[in-house]
Amino acid sequence: MSASRTPTVAEELRGAGLRVTAARVALLETVRAGDHLDVEAIAGGVRARVGHISVQAVYEALHALTAAGLIRRIEPAGSPARFEGRVGDNHHHVVCRSCGTVADVDCEVGEAPCLTASDDHGFVIDEAEVIYWGLCPDCSTARS
Repeated sequence: MSASRTPTVAEELRGAGLRVTAARVALLETVRAGDHLDVEAIAGGVRARVGHISVQAVYEALHALTAAGLIRRIEPAGSPARFEGRVGDNHHHVVCRSCGTVADVDCEVGEAPCLTASDDHGFVIDEAEVIYWGLCPDCSTARS
């Protein structure tokens, strides 16, 4: 494989040690094309690409792709789990308290893990998860 060529989704799945199926390809493409999607939105996107798929199969595929590091699961408090295709850069998120919209926030300083714990308790820290909460522009305008 040439260094200048982007690997296909199938090659990425194989490279992560996962079996390539139409459902997994469709799921990974759906997550990457979406914006912090929940399971129902992902299932709908996969069904639009490959036809019927059970919600259980979607959960199983999401678990496998998350464990392989191909997608990232985020769980803002009080919201269903969301999934995104942006992985490996330890970015953070901002969540609207009113409508639940989620947006990416790049790390403020330096490289992963972006934050230094005041006491690491002997852990080797490789990631920090920060969620900022507030009102998105639409909800903020609606309230004023």
